Amino acid sequence: MTTSTDITLIGGGIMGLLTAREFYNAGATVTVIDKGLLGKESSWAGGGILLPLYPWRQNQAITQLVKQSLGLYPALASQLSEETGVDPEWNPCGLLITQNPDITAARAWCNLNKIVYEDADKALLNGLDTTPVHPLYLPHIAQIRNPRLIKSLKQDLLQKGVRLIENCGITAINLENNKVDSIDTNMGKLAINELIITAGAWTSELIAQFFPTIRGNRPQISPVKGQMLLFAAKPDTLSTIVLDGDRYLIPRRDGNILAGSTVEDSAFDKTTTSEAKTQISDFALTLFPKLKEYPLAKHWAGIRPGTPYGVPYIDRHPEISNLSINAGHFRNGLAMAPASAQLMVDLILDRPTAVDPEPYRLDRLV
Repeated sequence: MTTSTDITLIGGGIMGLLTAREFYNAGATVTVIDKGLLGKESSWAGGGILLPLYPWRQNQAITQLVKQSLGLYPALASQLSEETGVDPEWNPCGLLITQNPDITAARAWCNLNKIVYEDADKALLNGLDTTPVHPLYLPHIAQIRNPRLIKSLKQDLLQKGVRLIENCGITAINLENNKVDSIDTNMGKLAINELIITAGAWTSELIAQFFPTIRGNRPQISPVKGQMLLFAAKPDTLSTIVLDGDRYLIPRRDGNILAGSTVEDSAFDKTTTSEAKTQISDFALTLFPKLKEYPLAKHWAGIRPGTPYGVPYIDRHPEISNLSINAGHFRNGLAMAPASAQLMVDLILDRPTAVDPEPYRLDRLV
């Protein structure tokens, strides 16, 4: 049996990697295992906007984690860039929201949460073919280049001595007296002290497969596909993130512009479709006609972990004494990740929490 570490995480996406980093910083030894390559699922496929779309329309539990994460990201990105040499490109390029029929709620939310905003002027709308409705500009909202964030986190954890095991299939999770004793994998047996499942959309399936005796307190997480496009534009073609209706454009520092995205119930099927490609492309080229000058370079899909109202589960399991869950962040995993990791570690180490943990309990009503 492989020598155990203090913490073992199943799932090496953004939630697993940041939780591992938080535990390491608290003095714990950590192992992260993943059925594939680290961070290659939803964490890799998303757009990296560090704010929910129309956050005033979201559950307050989402706001709580997003607000905390907004304060953590600048230092996190700076540390990762300095210590690994891989810049995750945290970029406070701002967010332009072209249509806000609920402008009173929008302004109230920004004021309550101390998010700087201003009425968007004509210069910001220049080059966009849209019908503005109380357009709003949030100048300090950032994005992060999620593939580079994953790469820098992986390098950071390797340098710290965290054990990362990729392409690791689980064959059994062994219980003794309502406690996880060990995990059987295609790479051998792992002894367990504390086990955390951070497997995103696959979390509920893992619970059902390996904890069949658990009747209640099961996370309600289902797979939701999202498709995106990338246009190979030049730097400074678009200066800010643009949200128009239910879709958006995201300009990267190198000039690439992401356009997204769809929301599809499709099990674990990551197949891209010509229908989605046409829909997103038509949106992007109509909203920002200058994109017609640049080639469409990529089209991909990812699987988000959908939950009721988009609220994640971050909790110790009430039946299995050394099992915890940190999963189910739906479309806002990157925006909630630093605070979610912090909360998970606070709960396990019995530290005071920076946010109220009640909304994320496994035994909540919805």
